[in-house]
Amino acid sequence: MASSLVIFDDGAARAWEPFVLTRPAGELIFGALKLVDRAELLLGLECIGHLASEHLIDYGEPGARPVLRFDDLPRDRDLVFWSSRAVAHLGQSLPPATKPAVYRIDGQPAGLFLPAGQLPDPADLEDLASVSLPSDAIAVRGRLLEWVWDLMLGTPDQLALDLSTVEPATAMPDGVYAVGGGTLSLGDNVKIEPGVVFDTSDGPIRVDDDVEIRAFTRLQGPAYVGPHSRLLGGSFERISTGPFSYLRGEVADTVVLGYSNKAHDGHLGHGYLGRWVNLGALTTNSDLKNNYGPVRVWTPAGVRDSGQSKVGCFLGDHVKTGIGMQLGTGTVVGAGANLYGTAMPPSYVPPFSWGAGGDLGEYRLPEFLATAGTVMARRGVDLDERGRRYLESCWRKGRGG
Repeated sequence: MASSLVIFDDGAARAWEPFVLTRPAGELIFGALKLVDRAELLLGLECIGHLASEHLIDYGEPGARPVLRFDDLPRDRDLVFWSSRAVAHLGQSLPPATKPAVYRIDGQPAGLFLPAGQLPDPADLEDLASVSLPSDAIAVRGRLLEWVWDLMLGTPDQLALDLSTVEPATAMPDGVYAVGGGTLSLGDNVKIEPGVVFDTSDGPIRVDDDVEIRAFTRLQGPAYVGPHSRLLGGSFERISTGPFSYLRGEVADTVVLGYSNKAHDGHLGHGYLGRWVNLGALTTNSDLKNNYGPVRVWTPAGVRDSGQSKVGCFLGDHVKTGIGMQLGTGTVVGAGANLYGTAMPPSYVPPFSWGAGGDLGEYRLPEFLATAGTVMARRGVDLDERGRRYLESCWRKGRGG
């Protein structure tokens, strides 16, 4: 009997703000892949959708898996329920399951196999480690992500693993230089101007299809540049980007989900950006405190000590900053926030805020939707009626509705 894959967000994943307000956690990038894509490759199964927060039911980005209602799950086939936080090493072979079984990573539950007609208690998926589970266990090599900053901090090492088997480029354009002994892989229709340097000394680089890289760009691996992206000049180190990411300046140890612009100078370090983000010219973030101490980061459960000295910013989908914006170490900016002026915003900016510094009001829904529609149209994406319902639902949830 055919099996299908369901990705679920447990309680820990549902705290990955500012991103899970507007998307299932499985649609986030870790390394060179979305978490859902990684699960499909490991298990050899097609994902039929996500179990995520109820307000995301109209989520429907092109190429993304839908958000499912629990009552609509199919009962005529075997199902694998896989945690969106589970990152398994690809290439390992898992034994087939025919009766209820739990997948375990380092002894911790990461998923369930249930035969046709059997479904878990929805409450159990909030925290598999706290409930009774099948006695049959399937050991999986990998890791479970815990905090939202793990998505950023773990990406360079994961990139090195993900890109270890890419095909190297056979020729370089005139005036383009590759240094280091690692692999440089170029997709189809990549345009690279003279004066570009690729450094694979610390890890491989993959430049995907239809990417444009302009003169005076230095790209250091491990790095992945998603399709239709543009590197517009500057220094880029250990980055991973989704499609249509336009970047310039100094960017290091940062993940960009895609369809976002940092098209001007300014520093972006140890950050994670959602989709449809636009950073005004010279927007700069700090990723190291003056005392070199551990960075504290806002979470829905309160401010937490990350235990890390290098943590930059986390910007949710549709965030906009004005020119010259400065973001403090560990800043979290909620989805849809529009920030401007010369005063530094607080370390946590609620979603759909509008204002300068600490003087933050509400980004009213009609104006937000109008801007979102304009921005998306510039990349050939139509904000249709379903998309408007989805964003309105996120707005109401984010503003306490």
